[in-house]
Amino acid sequence: MYFTGFADEAASGIDGQIKATRELGWSCIESRNIDKVNIHDLPEDKFEEVCGKLADAGVSINCFGSAVANWSCDPFKDEDFERSKAQLARALVRMQKLNCKMIRGMSFKAQWKRPAWDSEVESIIFPKVRHLAKMCEDAGVLYLHENCNNYGGMSYKHTLKLIENIDSPNFRLVFDTGNPVLNYDRSQGDELGTLQDSFVFYSNVKEFISYVHIKDGRATGGTDANGFMQADFLFPGEGEGRVKEIVADLLASGYDGGFSIEPHMVTVFHGESGSEEACYQNYVEYGRRFMRLVEDIKK
Repeated sequence: MYFTGFADEAASGIDGQIKATRELGWSCIESRNIDKVNIHDLPEDKFEEVCGKLADAGVSINCFGSAVANWSCDPFKDEDFERSKAQLARALVRMQKLNCKMIRGMSFKAQWKRPAWDSEVESIIFPKVRHLAKMCEDAGVLYLHENCNNYGGMSYKHTLKLIENIDSPNFRLVFDTGNPVLNYDRSQGDELGTLQDSFVFYSNVKEFISYVHIKDGRATGGTDANGFMQADFLFPGEGEGRVKEIVADLLASGYDGGFSIEPHMVTVFHGESGSEEACYQNYVEYGRRFMRLVEDIKK
C-alpha cells in the first residue's frame, strides 16, 4: 500500500507539487495538471523539464490523471473521440519514459437527460472505450475507469455493464470514494431518484478495483455548469463518502495498491481555486489526516 495524490491541488507548478509530496513523506504523484496544462498536453520541452525535476527529487509519477474520455467529452461528437485518442497516444509515449503503468480514463459525459439504459448511447460508448482500452493493452498499461460524471458513473450497474462490454484485462477501475455522493443512482430507471451510496457502489465493483481516489463531502443540491452536483468537500471521514469503511474493508481484504488524495476543498479541478498558500496547506493537511485515518484503522 502506498500514498499519492493529485498534487496539482497543492500547487500549479511542478516545484510546489514535489515540495508538498516530499513534505508528506511520499515518493509519487498522480499527475494531472502542471502549470494548468494536463501532462499529456505539455509542450515537449516542458515535459522534459518536469521529468528532470522529478528524477532529481526522487519522485515518480504513479498514474496519469488524464482527460481521456472525461466528463467534458460528448460521446456523440467524433471530434471529442479523436481528441481523446490523440491525448492517450501522447500519454502512452510519456508513460513509457516515466515507467508509469496506470492512466485514469473515463467513459464520456453522462447523458442524464436520456433514458438510464439507452441502447443508442451504449452502442456509441462501448466501442469507443473498447478502442481506448485496446490502445492501453497494446502498450502494457492499465486503463483505470473512474466513477465520475460519465456513463460508468451513473450507477454500479452501469460500471459492471461497461466492464462486461469492454472485456479487456487492462480495463480496470479506479474507485473514487466521493463521487457517488455527488451522482444520482440511475440503475432503477429514468428518474434521477436518490443519490448513490459510496459503500454500496464500492462493494459491487470491488473485485475490479486496482486503485483508489480519496475524496469526501456532502451534496448541497443543484448542479454547476459542468453538471456536477454542488457540494461541501470535507476532510476524509467527515463527509458521506464512507471513506473509513471502504478503506478498512480494502485493507482487511489485502489491498496493496495506491490511495490517491483529491481534496477538492480549496482547489476544484473544474471550478474555482483559493490562494496558492491555502491550496498547499490544505493538501498537506489532507494528506496527514488521511494517513492518520489509515493508522487508526490498522490499530
